[in-house]
Amino acid sequence: MKLFPFGHATHPQWPMGAGLVLAQLRAQMALADYASAPTLGLLYVTDHYAPYAREILDHLGAELPEVTDWAGTVGVGIAANNVEYFDEPAMAVMLCDLPTDQYRVFSGVAPLGLGFEVQTALVHADPETPDLAELIAEMAARTDTGYLFGGLASSRSRTVQFAAGGNGNIRGQGAAGGVFSGGLSGVAFGEGVHLISRVTQGCQPIGRERTITAADGNVILEIDREPALDLLLSELDISLDAPQSAMPALRATLVGLTAAGTRAVGRTGSFGADVRVRHIIGLDPVRRGVAIAERIEAGMSMAFCQRHAQAARADLTRICAEIREELEPEEMSLPLAAAMASREAMATPSPARRIAGAVYVSCTGRGGAHFGGPSAELQIVRHALGDVPLVGFFAAGEIARHHLYGYTGVLTVFTEAG
Repeated sequence: MKLFPFGHATHPQWPMGAGLVLAQLRAQMALADYASAPTLGLLYVTDHYAPYAREILDHLGAELPEVTDWAGTVGVGIAANNVEYFDEPAMAVMLCDLPTDQYRVFSGVAPLGLGFEVQTALVHADPETPDLAELIAEMAARTDTGYLFGGLASSRSRTVQFAAGGNGNIRGQGAAGGVFSGGLSGVAFGEGVHLISRVTQGCQPIGRERTITAADGNVILEIDREPALDLLLSELDISLDAPQSAMPALRATLVGLTAAGTRAVGRTGSFGADVRVRHIIGLDPVRRGVAIAERIEAGMSMAFCQRHAQAARADLTRICAEIREELEPEEMSLPLAAAMASREAMATPSPARRIAGAVYVSCTGRGGAHFGGPSAELQIVRHALGDVPLVGFFAAGEIARHHLYGYTGVLTVFTEAG
C-alpha cells in the first residue's frame, strides 16, 4: 500500500501557495513509499482563496495532468497533518491512489448514475441548501453501508465546492468547470476502497442514559416519567432561585439524543456515533420542560452532557485509539511493531501503519482555541494516530452516517484490505 502524497501552505497570493503545495506533492511522489501516479485529488481552501477557486482548480489540474478527478470545498479553516490554518489564505491537497473503477466524483448537476454500487461517500454540502438533512439521509440510503462522512462548507464570503472528473468536467455539468455553489458534491467509493471512520462528540455525559417519556415539539416534558426541568436542575445541582450561579451551568449543558431503541452512552461511558448533541435553547417553568434545538419524540434515549476542553481532548484521543486498535492485528509484523513503537507515534509516515491517508472534518466551533492553543486539535490527532498524510477542513456542520452534526469531529482513514 502506497502513502497518499499531500501538501499544504499559506501565502497571501494563491499562485505562490499553490507552488509550495505542488513542490511538496512532487517531492513525495518521487519517494518509494508514496504513490507516484494518483488520480484523485482532494482540495481544501480557506475562504480567503474562495474568489479564486476556479483559477486554483484549473492551475492544479494543468500542473498535475495525471490527476483526473478532483473534489473538495472551502472552510474558514482547513486542516493538514499537525497544523490548522484559520483566518489566513491557505490550501491543502491530498492525492489519493485508488482504483479508478472504485470511485466516482459527483455533484448536483452530475449526480451518480446507475451501475456503480456505492459503499460509502465523502460528501461536501452548501449549508444554505434547502432540506439538507433530508438530502443527506437520501444520499446515505443509496449506499450499501448507510455511511457518509464529510461536512458543510463554511465561508465568510463565497461558498464553493470542487467536483471535477475526467478532463476537468463531469458530463452534465456544462461549463461549470468543476466549481459549484449549492447542493451536495463529493466522491462515492466502491467496495474496493477500505475506510475506517469515527465520530468524536467532544462531550462528557454528566448523568446516566435516560428515556424521554413525554414531549411537545422541541420541548422535553418528561424524562423517565419525571418533569424534565426538575431532573436537569437536580443533575446540575442548581436552583433557578439563584440565577447567577445557575445560568453558567445551564449554558454549558447540552443534550445527547438517539432514536428510540438505540443506546446513547456506550460501555466506555462515551457517546456513540448515532448520538446527536443539541443545545438547550430555553426552559418552560410552567410545564417543567426543557426546550432544545431539535424536534423530540417520546421514546428517544438521551443524556445530559457538557462540552469542555478536557472532554474534547479525551474523546478525540479515544477515536484515534479505536482506529489504531482496529488496524493492529493481534500478531503484528516487525515493521508494523516498529512503526507503532516509535516515540510518540511521530516517526516519518510509514506504509507499515496500514494508513494511506486520512480526512478530518471538524466544527468551526472547535479548532485550536477549544483544545488549548493553535493547532492543538490536529496535534492530538498526530500524537494519537501517528504521522500520516491528512487533510480536511472546519465545517459549518459535520456529516457522519446519515446524520448532520454540530461541534463534532469526523476522522476517516484510507487503509488496506483486512
